[in-house]
Amino acid sequence: MTTGNKERPSGSIPIRFIDDEDQDMTESRQESVGFELSEDEDDSLPSVEIHSGEDRNDAPIGGPELAELIAARSELKRLQSELAESRDAVARRQADFENYRKRIDRERGEAFNRVVADVARKLLPVVDNLARALDAERTVQSHESKEFKHFLHGIELINKQLSDVLESLGIQPIAAVGERFDPHVHEAVATEPSDKFEPDTVTDEITRGYRIGDRLLRPAMVKVAARKDEAV
Repeated sequence: MTTGNKERPSGSIPIRFIDDEDQDMTESRQESVGFELSEDEDDSLPSVEIHSGEDRNDAPIGGPELAELIAARSELKRLQSELAESRDAVARRQADFENYRKRIDRERGEAFNRVVADVARKLLPVVDNLARALDAERTVQSHESKEFKHFLHGIELINKQLSDVLESLGIQPIAAVGERFDPHVHEAVATEPSDKFEPDTVTDEITRGYRIGDRLLRPAMVKVAARKDEAV
């Protein structure tokens, strides 16, 4: 049973009395809303609009919030693009630096070898003369005095010391006697038949050849074994 209609002041909450059958429906609505009215409440209270928690969470984002989200995503993509470009630039700079460093190291090594080669070419005739002098003196040293033998030993030490200096600079003698004749490092000045060596084999070294690294300083002047029917 409900009360009769009467004029209510503006902003008031309407209250109606319900019977037992409608009571269950009312309590169900109050539980879902989380709000309950008692019959003792004043009719003058202002009316309020109640939303459940589920309705508030499902409310769509719009207006300024959506615009801010779109702007944030756009800014994130821009920053990611700039980061990728920066990484590519750093990788290119690093590769360029590595190539520059390798080129400088190679040019420095080539310059060093050129300078050493120029100095070595001037020293090689001195080394040749020392070697010739020692070879000549060894053939007659049995007839020389003890003092001369000491002098000859000192010359041998000087020759060895000079050879060690050349070796420390990367200058290596070219193998000759017993090696297969190689026109890239050997210069044949004579051929002779030989029972000891195979044809096209170096039998004697007239002037020693030298190289620095893979660079030839001077070819070795040698004699080459030939077949007996080809000897001249």
